[in-house]
Formats: sequence, C-alpha cells, structure tokens
Amino acid sequence: MSMSDPLGDMLTRIRNGQMARKSSITAPASSLRTNVLEVLKREGYIRSFERYEVRKGIDELKIELKYQDGDPVIREISRVSTPGRRVYSKIKDLPKFYNGLGISILSTPRGVMSDAEAREANVGGEVLCQVF
Repeated sequence: MSMSDPLGDMLTRIRNGQMARKSSITAPASSLRTNVLEVLKREGYIRSFERYEVRKGIDELKIELKYQDGDPVIREISRVSTPGRRVYSKIKDLPKFYNGLGISILSTPRGVMSDAEAREANVGGEVLCQVF
C-alpha cells in the first residue's frame, strides 16, 4: 500500500524518535525527504543523515538525532502543507515562526530551503513544515 504523505511520515518518525530518546532513526528515502533533511542539518536541528541501499532499488535514510543537555533540539516539528491542503506563500506574506527562533521549510523554484534563505533569494513557494 502506498503512503499518502511521505514527508509527514518522516516528520512523525523524527518526533517519535526524539520522544523515545533514540540516537538515530530510519525512514524510506526520497529526494524530497533528502532535501528537507539537508535543510535541517544546515540549520543545526539534526546531527547528520546518510542514504544507504537496503536491497536493489530500495534506499533508506539513517537520521542521527541531536540532543542538548539530554533534551531534544527539535521541540516542535509540524507539517503545514498536506496533500489535501496545499499552502503557498509569497515571501512578503510569510510570517516568522516563533518570532524568528524557529524556521519554516519551503519548496521553491530554486529548491528546498529555509525561510531565511528564501528571504535572501526573495523567492516564495510551498510551505512544507515548521520546526522549532
């Protein structure tokens, strides 16, 4: 059976893994998931991730979660745009998440990027998720 929201599934795996105090989790691989993980790593929310082949044609992502003084670095992670309700935003209309302490991850014509990078590039797009 196919998954209707693969990105939402990965975000839930991250959330559940941090609540269970796991050091790493696995998730099925895709290019969108890899791009979102690159943004999370660049912004310092995860330690690292790697893509590896389980069997021919099937790849998985191993995500190293990050903790600071025993507490998860990611306090809140939520999906904004869902398959049933897409949320698009112009860069001027994009609100700051937690007064700029959190980030929004956008899918833009120039690739997947954080809201700060999108403001620099002056490009809007689909708001995928928000992280604090």
